[in-house]
Amino acid sequence: MAANYTVKAEVVDIRSDSPKKDDIFLVDTNVWYWYTYTNASISSRPYQITEYPSYVAQTISVDSLLLYCGLSLAELAHNIEQTQRQIFDPDIKPKEYRHNFPAERAKVVAEVETAWKQVTSIAACTEILINEAKTNIALTRFQTQCLDGYDLLILEAMDKAGVKQIITDDGDYVTVPGIRVLTANFGAISAARSQGKLLVR
Repeated sequence: MAANYTVKAEVVDIRSDSPKKDDIFLVDTNVWYWYTYTNASISSRPYQITEYPSYVAQTISVDSLLLYCGLSLAELAHNIEQTQRQIFDPDIKPKEYRHNFPAERAKVVAEVETAWKQVTSIAACTEILINEAKTNIALTRFQTQCLDGYDLLILEAMDKAGVKQIITDDGDYVTVPGIRVLTANFGAISAARSQGKLLVR
């Protein structure tokens, strides 16, 4: 069943958009995964491993400012480890894979380090201090916006940096008012079009 998005953000289809030099984008973890991880195609849809890396390359070529959130390392490492485990043996439990196969663990570490070096070489960090005040704000936002825990804190990092644009395939972000979501997610784009929130820049 497709998600029923209530679109509150502006939504831009990256397949028909041209980034500009004065653009500032926070890049979501899923996009970093497809842009940096060598085995991303194993756990992705074809459009994800073509459209997002292509758009990121365009942003780099026009000197747009790309940002990452330090929280993305945790999510990126988790996703890479999960895919590497699927490649090795999907029947092995995560803890067994992590602790019982040191050569495999070394591969995971190498993949994560390589991916993260790429992220930090092309983007700047937007920092967030995760304290009681920030977690309370995130919890309040959780009541009205359909986001997971990582995304709630990434939004706080965007707010702190004054950034309004995010490149992501995560349709949950379209439920957030006051931001611009640049995506190739068909469901999010269709919902935005039908609700008059699709923007052509």
